[in-house]
Amino acid sequence: MFRTVESQLSRLAVTAELRAEFLQYDFERLRTFCMLVFSISIVLWFVFDLVVSFEGGQGFTIKSIYFLALLGGLTCCVPFIRKAGHFYLLNLAFVTVYCLGARLVIDGIPPDLQPLWLTLTASSIIFLASVLPQSNFSFFAVLVLSWVLLNPFFRDVPVLELKGTLILFYVLVFSALTVYTHLRLRQGKLHNYLMAKLLLEQAYIDALTQIPNRRAFMTRTAARLEKSAPGQLRYLAMVDIDFFKKINDSFGHDIGDEVLQRVAGNIRDAMGAFEFARLGGEEFGVYLWELSPEEAWQCMDKLLRAVRETPSAHPATISVGLARLADGDSINQALIKADQALYESKHNGRDRCTYAP
Repeated sequence: MFRTVESQLSRLAVTAELRAEFLQYDFERLRTFCMLVFSISIVLWFVFDLVVSFEGGQGFTIKSIYFLALLGGLTCCVPFIRKAGHFYLLNLAFVTVYCLGARLVIDGIPPDLQPLWLTLTASSIIFLASVLPQSNFSFFAVLVLSWVLLNPFFRDVPVLELKGTLILFYVLVFSALTVYTHLRLRQGKLHNYLMAKLLLEQAYIDALTQIPNRRAFMTRTAARLEKSAPGQLRYLAMVDIDFFKKINDSFGHDIGDEVLQRVAGNIRDAMGAFEFARLGGEEFGVYLWELSPEEAWQCMDKLLRAVRETPSAHPATISVGLARLADGDSINQALIKADQALYESKHNGRDRCTYAP
């Protein structure tokens, strides 16, 4: 079964919309982790600044306080960001400020040690950025920005001498390994996300009609029912295809499947603003809210006409039972009421809607 799902996943086209959906999900899931990484980065910079300021005799200046306040302010913005793209911009701003602050501190140590500490600081920033939820473009922007602002060769370190050659070798190897790790990690996370999405769809989407199934309907309507305010107008409709067994017996199951798909499409088009699903066989369910009794009736009448008037070589009609939910009613109680009203619709001639008493 797992291999079957994997083969389906390999045929799935990863569109730009799907990637954007994954990036947004990844950011929302790791928002707290992003704040933790930002906070740890600030603590490391602060401790390094203190060591250089006092052990090195440079003194803790007002500039350090400005950088701390700015980094802290950027970190405090993370909980209020809702879109992943906005976080990428915030992260670039944080990296820029952090690199400038690191240059401020590193300028206070002996010149012969500066290239080494510039290299270590840039490496740390790039490594932390590689584990954050980012797009490829955002990560490469951080990579380039870090090496530009923390360039270990800015004091004319000779590249052809031993010290410069070793630093250059480290920069190239570390950058290549980090880029490869980031890309592989992101690819694995995307694969897991798509796998979970595919399995979820198979669990909650009816394979034939491609609309939600009974499990999804019961879960979603129960959640809406819990959140609804007392006195809110709510309705549950049971929809059944008239003479469906006769259609199957007369024309075969392929035509029966075609009728099911067509009716499901009618329900999706007419009831797209509400919860709907195929409950099983030729039965469908619709959950409506915030409508007056007349408006709910009109919705069902619109659905009846849509099914009846859809051009087809094998036309069909439906019968509907509509029940209004009282405060305290459960979904199962509403299904029983709607099923009784559906029986009345069939008993009185079909192709009609009946309100449950």
